[in-house]
Amino acid sequence: MRHAQFASKMSNRFRADKTGVLLLAHGTPESVDDVPEFLRYVTGGRPLPPQSIEEIKHRYSLIGRSPLNDITTQQAKALECEVGLRVYVGMRNWKPFIPDVVKGMAADGIARTIAVCMAPQNSRTSVGLYRRAVVGDNGPPFELEFIESWHDHPLLVEAFADKLRAGYKLACRELQAKPPVIFTAHSVPQQTIAGGDPYDKQACETAVLVAASAGIAAENWSFAFQSQGVSGGQWIGPRVEDTILRLKEKGQRGRIQRLCNETRNAVVAVRFIE
Repeated sequence: MRHAQFASKMSNRFRADKTGVLLLAHGTPESVDDVPEFLRYVTGGRPLPPQSIEEIKHRYSLIGRSPLNDITTQQAKALECEVGLRVYVGMRNWKPFIPDVVKGMAADGIARTIAVCMAPQNSRTSVGLYRRAVVGDNGPPFELEFIESWHDHPLLVEAFADKLRAGYKLACRELQAKPPVIFTAHSVPQQTIAGGDPYDKQACETAVLVAASAGIAAENWSFAFQSQGVSGGQWIGPRVEDTILRLKEKGQRGRIQRLCNETRNAVVAVRFIE
């Protein structure tokens, strides 16, 4: 019901023929061979050590192919049906690139755009770069409403909590105990946070809201960051690996899987929605 009310508000507020929604995502390479080119976009052309590139290629080969691009496209189609507006997808680091999509929207006669990052928490290392890609050097070719963050939106919290609740119930039944839950989000450089970036606080706020909605007691969950960079410099923590080991030292047992896979010990990603 709440989803229908949201869709109705959007449809009534905007002229469907002139308004578009732009979903902004990180993007991912289509194959292992695309990884070096993809990384050049990620770093803005700054070279990475060959061993880092090979390590990332190896990790990518283990999953075969990332579904991120496909999932984002499916989300766009679903949203288009829900709100009755044209929905576009632009990637910062892969095709279709955000500037190309913006040009296409202008060519389609879009006069007003609502831009939504698929990363709900605001950070200059992600959302800030997305905005820059949309605006370009000369400003956007349409009126722009840019959603800076939506980390505490009730529907986002509800979606995460529904997933967590189902997985946690299964884990409790299988283990005959309440296993620990680790909420996790992508790490960012320490200097980013030192400069006043709200990302770490917003990521933790999402976790607090989801845990409360799912009925997870404060003593049964913790928060950690993952995917710290390999190119040097300090990144924010604690690391999810260290958190898992700490829980093991306390005698926690059970297998660790991501929430989306119906978890045993739950590792809940609250960063990317793609």
